[in-house]
Amino acid sequence: MSTSTILEEVHSFIREQELNLSQFSMRLNINAGTLSYILNGNRALTIEHLDRISEIMGVPIGHYYENYIEDYLQERNPNWRRVGPFLRKCAELDKLDCIRRTVCLLLDNLSYSTSLFELAEEFFEKGFYGAAEILYENVAMCETRQYSERLAICQYRLFKIRIGSDQANNLKIAHQFEPYVDRLDEVLQLDALKDLANLYRSLREWDRLEVLALEMERKARLLYFSTRRSDKQFYERQHRLSRPMFVYIVYAKLLCAEVYEGREDYAKALEYTYQYTNLSWVQEKDEDSIHWLRLFQKWSSANIYVNRLMSGEIEYLPDYVAFMIENPDEVISSISNVMSAANRHQIDVDHILLQFKSEIEAYINRKQSNDLYKDQVLPDKYNQFLYDLTYYYLHKKEYTMGFNYLMQGIENSVKMNNKEALLDFMVLFEHHRHMAAIDICKKYKNIVSEVKRSL
Repeated sequence: MSTSTILEEVHSFIREQELNLSQFSMRLNINAGTLSYILNGNRALTIEHLDRISEIMGVPIGHYYENYIEDYLQERNPNWRRVGPFLRKCAELDKLDCIRRTVCLLLDNLSYSTSLFELAEEFFEKGFYGAAEILYENVAMCETRQYSERLAICQYRLFKIRIGSDQANNLKIAHQFEPYVDRLDEVLQLDALKDLANLYRSLREWDRLEVLALEMERKARLLYFSTRRSDKQFYERQHRLSRPMFVYIVYAKLLCAEVYEGREDYAKALEYTYQYTNLSWVQEKDEDSIHWLRLFQKWSSANIYVNRLMSGEIEYLPDYVAFMIENPDEVISSISNVMSAANRHQIDVDHILLQFKSEIEAYINRKQSNDLYKDQVLPDKYNQFLYDLTYYYLHKKEYTMGFNYLMQGIENSVKMNNKEALLDFMVLFEHHRHMAAIDICKKYKNIVSEVKRSL
């Protein structure tokens, strides 16, 4: 940042280029009279004007933004008509330091809280999460009423923004947000419970997941079967949800089934699965609702096969393979389920792995090359997928394949700070390390050393 003011820089440029006011105004496409007022300091420079000036002067847009804070926003009561557009441009250019500095100028005046909150919501909708996080943090810090809905919304948005690849940190984030759920609007609580439940699901925190799933179902039922649903205001509030309202009731059943799968109580899991097989009670017939009804129909069919297989009813395996062929988008998750059943009951499923070899390789390669943690609140299916393949091949004494998947699983667990999964992979390695090649042992030793240094 230059120590001179923006206007000093502009005047210097005009002299160097030997321009008169009219010529410079024509380049900028700004009225000469308006430009004269700006250059003489009689009129504030807007961010739009500054961007045009930067372009003509041959410097990057945003080059003078820190100067702009010093020159035009360091007032006792900064003008929001300048502050708002400036913050929007900073968000677009990801100039987060400028946003922090500007917001600090506003903190002493609580009258800006509403404007900052509305702007944070705008940034969140547009995907400017770094900028939104700064605004939500400061609005929450300035909120005087600890049970206000605005404070709860800020905490909900911060929870959504901060979920990342570090599973230990995700658990901390969940614990910090959970007390604010009941302070949200009763409709918005359903999405908050869904998102929290998904996070606990990814962490395999079965007890907490069950509590949240049952609470989500209870609240969704009260709202869905309420006589208030016909009220215009209540109807409009429903559209704030990310899913049709009946989905939260049905999804709670699916989550409870997964809780019991995690506890290896497959009979109870099957009982919950059958509870969302028949959804004739759903009233909606719109396109979105039909989409979700079909999804749950498909998931219930798949999960019936899974729980039968995990219970040892191997005769369902051909039917499950047929389901996979009919539903190619379910192939990877289905193969993971097949592998879990195969490992549990010592079933040879080489023919299935061969049949879907291209899909497996494409999935592994895509996960290695793309952003592995794009959707962090889903269960860590990729890690589980690698573990199941590792276990299967090592116990079949196919060590080349087994150790290949094992090392990928260890590296992925380290990246995600998933200590439980890391330990599971390390136990497998220690049990079979006598068959590992020297280069594999060396790579493993390096990773373990790296993990120990980070502890």
